[in-house]
Amino acid sequence: MPFWDRKTETRLIAGLGNPGAKYAASRHNIGFMCVDRFAQENSLTFTRSSSQAKVVEGRIAGHDLVLAKPQTFMNNSGVSVSGLVRKFKVKFENLIVVHDDLDLPLGRIRIRMGGSSGGHNGINSIVQHTGNQEFIRVRVGIGRPNGQEKEHNGEDAVISHVLGDFTPEELKIMQEVIPCVNEALGCLLRDGITEAMNKYNSTDFRKPSTNPDKRHGTDSGAGKSAK
Repeated sequence: MPFWDRKTETRLIAGLGNPGAKYAASRHNIGFMCVDRFAQENSLTFTRSSSQAKVVEGRIAGHDLVLAKPQTFMNNSGVSVSGLVRKFKVKFENLIVVHDDLDLPLGRIRIRMGGSSGGHNGINSIVQHTGNQEFIRVRVGIGRPNGQEKEHNGEDAVISHVLGDFTPEELKIMQEVIPCVNEALGCLLRDGITEAMNKYNSTDFRKPSTNPDKRHGTDSGAGKSAK
């Protein structure tokens, strides 16, 4: 039986970011923003803490689910996520991590299972503390500073970019991206990773289109809870 059909196994969705008002609107906190939206759409509220994370539990698409926002700061995300994995007895195949990605253009999302961290410190920390990289990543593009290639970005420029707030123009795009990530998370829970990848990995909100179906998946009710 495919693992997504084993209804009793707990799923954990962790959105990565930095705690505090100073970072709330930063590009690095897009993981928090997406998980907040998913919680809101499913009438869930972060009311308690566990394993150094803000958490809420629910049942969505027939699955027991924990949503989490680690409060350890990005570079130590693994401290919190590994604790949650142990506490809730989550199998790595049932762990979904939502995070920003410099190497993905703003307006794109990419879902995949496992692979390298791509230099993302939060993902690096999770791999180091869990000893496993076979978990699902939902990568949300924030692009590189000034749209330049990696080799032209100094460390200071990258830090300033990821910790900086979205510009007004970028926010217009992210206001479309975040609901799409919400749909993608619902699709992951209900239909599995292959279906979610097929539907959402071609998403590109940089491209103007009069037909929204050409820009992202049409599963607008994907995140709704089944209670």
